[in-house]
Amino acid sequence: MTDINGIDPSAPPTGPGCVECDEAGGWWFHLRRCAQCGHVGCCDSSPAQHATGHWKSTGHPLVQSFEPGEEWFWNYDTSEPFEAGPELAPPAAHPADQPTPGPPDRVPADWTRHLHR
Repeated sequence: MTDINGIDPSAPPTGPGCVECDEAGGWWFHLRRCAQCGHVGCCDSSPAQHATGHWKSTGHPLVQSFEPGEEWFWNYDTSEPFEAGPELAPPAAHPADQPTPGPPDRVPADWTRHLHR
C-alpha cells in the first residue's frame, strides 16, 4: 500500500477492457483504471461511462488513464488532475494492438454519434 489515500499500487488491472462493457457486450472509447482496486472502466466520453459509475458506487476517487503512452491520474472527488500518483502494477495500459474505440467487433459504424461530449 502507498501512503496516498485512494491508491494501492499493488492492485493489478481487472483486464484489458471495460469490465461492465465486456459483460454486457458493449464497447468503449477510452479506458480508465481505478488506482485503488484496479477496476478498468470506460471513460466519460464512452456511451456507458462505467469508470464514473465505479467511483459513484465504491467511493474510489482516483483513476489513471489505461491508454498506451498516457500516465495521468484524475480525481473524481475534486474534478481535477492528480499528478503525484505512483507507478501502478503492470500492465499500465490496454494492449497496444487493441484499437480505440474497441473492441472492434462491437463498435457500431456510427460510433462517433454515441459519444458523450
